[in-house]
Amino acid sequence: MLERSITPILDTALKISPIVLLKGARQVGKSTLAMQKNQNYIVLDDVSTRINAKDDPKRFIEILAKPVTIDEIQKVPELLEALKIYVDKHRHNGDFLITGSANILDMKTTQDTLAGRIIEIDLYPFSLKEKAKKAQENIVDMLFEHKFSSQKIETNQMVKEILRGGYPDVQNLTTSLEKKLWFSSYVSTYIERDARDLGEFRDIDSFYRFVNIIASRSTTLLNKSKIAKEVGIRIETVENYLVILQQTFQLQLLRPFYDNIGKQFVKSSKIFLNDTGLMSYFLGIYTIEQFEASNYKGALVETFVFNELLKHISFTIEDTKLYHYLTNDKKEIDFILQRNNQIVAIEVKSSSKVSKDDFRHIMDYQKKSSKDIFGIVFYMGEHILHINDRCVALPLGVFY
Repeated sequence: MLERSITPILDTALKISPIVLLKGARQVGKSTLAMQKNQNYIVLDDVSTRINAKDDPKRFIEILAKPVTIDEIQKVPELLEALKIYVDKHRHNGDFLITGSANILDMKTTQDTLAGRIIEIDLYPFSLKEKAKKAQENIVDMLFEHKFSSQKIETNQMVKEILRGGYPDVQNLTTSLEKKLWFSSYVSTYIERDARDLGEFRDIDSFYRFVNIIASRSTTLLNKSKIAKEVGIRIETVENYLVILQQTFQLQLLRPFYDNIGKQFVKSSKIFLNDTGLMSYFLGIYTIEQFEASNYKGALVETFVFNELLKHISFTIEDTKLYHYLTNDKKEIDFILQRNNQIVAIEVKSSSKVSKDDFRHIMDYQKKSSKDIFGIVFYMGEHILHINDRCVALPLGVFY
């Protein structure tokens, strides 16, 4: 069983909070991680258990042997008020580990109910470090500390990792057919079903068209009117679908960066799917040859880097923010990592070669800003290349 990077943070949260919410997409390993805590384990996917919980939430919580894990808490949201009442009477840290594949804390009433009583922890699909059994190594920390080491990984192997993605069950699948069948089942069993539960809509066909179009737009600026026109739905429906995909951890909107450097910044967020394996499925890309021939090659690599950064940010000790950078005069930097007064500006290239010209927008930002900015270009090559004392090209092998 692979160690998860988030485990030490989960253990600490259980020591200091009566309720801990472990949240993430279906099949990312929440149940597996929760069951390692040696607690009483309740699964709300079980119909009889769910009925009992709905009939009398307060008594259901009171009689549970504690500490307890309650899996898929979004199935019975009535339990949240019961948890609040119980914790207010019998506050004991670590009593409740709850898991959710829909983000119940997106709802304001839930936030108000559990304020001061809960710690949220995000669990993502496997990172490459977790796959390589190096769960405690944090790439984001290394980037800020300028400590670079790279595992020598053949380009073809890196492409395979990108196309495989991070869902645990996919790691042992070897053929394109196996992956196609798994992801097809995942979409119909989880994404469509959860969408129906959350969105209360009947037109699943338009939702499916929407998801396919969103997959092809990963890394692009969010333009609701264009998406609405392409899918054939209203902008209000686009907004509803976006919320559903965010609540079920299938999609992330990356906020734009702003700095006072005499430039106007684009205010739109960028769209990112939360797994390149799922993205590859929607794009119909299963092989290295299909990847190399695809117009979405660059988008897949950039989405991969986005997700790796997100996973490592989730277990950094220091508060770290992630943004995208785009000015009205088309100066674009794929990612901005910000920690206190330090900034790491990141470009992503799907090429095996890199040049000083790939750093031009980063260098432009470095000249115009008074902040401490370090520039990085991730690329598909094999060597660490120091362009100058403030810019370095790093192979994707650093994520191993």
